[in-house]
Amino acid sequence: LVPYILTTVCVQPNTVLLSILSTVSLLPPVNFTIEVTGLAQVLLRWEPNPEQEPRLANLEYHVKINAPQPDDYETGITQSTFAVPLHQGLSASVQTILQGGPFPLASSWVSAELPAPPGSPGTSVTNLTCITNTVAGPTHRRPYQVSLRCSWRAGAAAPGDTQYSLYYRYGPWTEECREYSTDETRRNTACWFPRTSISSKGHDWLAVRVNGSSRRAAIRPLDRLFAVQAIAQANPPANVTAQIQGTHLSIQWDKPFSAFPHHCFDYEVKIYNTKKDYLISSNAFLSVVDAVSEYSVQVRAAVSAACRAAGLWSPWSRPVYVGSEERKPLMEWVLILLTVAICVALLTCSLLCSTCHLWARLFPPVPAPKSNIKDLLVTAHCEVILTVLELRHGGPGFLCMGGSLAGLYLWFPGSRQSHTVMILLDDKF
Repeated sequence: LVPYILTTVCVQPNTVLLSILSTVSLLPPVNFTIEVTGLAQVLLRWEPNPEQEPRLANLEYHVKINAPQPDDYETGITQSTFAVPLHQGLSASVQTILQGGPFPLASSWVSAELPAPPGSPGTSVTNLTCITNTVAGPTHRRPYQVSLRCSWRAGAAAPGDTQYSLYYRYGPWTEECREYSTDETRRNTACWFPRTSISSKGHDWLAVRVNGSSRRAAIRPLDRLFAVQAIAQANPPANVTAQIQGTHLSIQWDKPFSAFPHHCFDYEVKIYNTKKDYLISSNAFLSVVDAVSEYSVQVRAAVSAACRAAGLWSPWSRPVYVGSEERKPLMEWVLILLTVAICVALLTCSLLCSTCHLWARLFPPVPAPKSNIKDLLVTAHCEVILTVLELRHGGPGFLCMGGSLAGLYLWFPGSRQSHTVMILLDDKF
């Protein structure tokens, strides 16, 4: 009998609850508002519906961000602080939900909107980027602080007289930039904070806004949220030293200036002339090298994932030179000089041949045979007959000329012999 009574007592409340829930209708919240409380930060606030019956103690709320980027979450209170860029406005909704029952219950949605700030399209800045670095603090009680540098490009549709100003917010602290860099038109395009309220080990969002002003148009602002770990750039390693002992190159350095301890850093070592980069987690490195060459060594650092979310690598340290280029072996110098001499000789020959036509002079073309000799042999008549002289044989001679060569045909009266003499006549003949 007792077990039967206990079973009846345990089942009866659930039956009553199911009966109640089957008749309950959840009502949406009332007085839902969106209030701007800081840079890229809003306060969503609402109240329970006063007509909600029965009064259930385990009511919760489902919040949904519709724009600019969809997001949603649940909360048990009637207000919520939310970080979001506001330069495009904001649209959000909330509904009442009942958790813990045999099946979920939810009310209808109630919505609110925050309009976008005034400004013409295309006038806001673009390519907004920021980087933080650890710097020395003002006192020994606060040895580390964080600097902030941001840069951007002017909007394509911004008038020529547009001027920009930057603000950042970290937690409750908001600060305006005082040190700007300008472009050729004297327009602000970068900002630097030597020291900020940002924590180098913090996890809060960094909110940055760039406003603009112009006499000719309304300039639309730009908001952006940065994860502090993602934009934190480590400082380069300090006191980098390198030395060669035999065939071993030994490199050592100190950890970067940072609030993180030694074991929280990864390092990359670059050794020129070896064409290799090495990733290590200690502050010393040993490598086998050629003892007769010169090497340039650089090291950079980054906070490891074991201590913080991945950030940015530091700049490379200043190059450290080790070894001597003067200790090259004799054979290596001979090969270098021989190569240079051959190149100079080939270049000289090429220049001489191209400027002096030396090749044509060394190997002239063979001329074709002339036809004047054949013309001379077949000439059978005399074009001019002249009395040349009175020879001692007592008779005149006759001159027969033809072509470029002339034949002097001498015939003497009373003589049985004639004489032919070949002569070359010039223009004066």
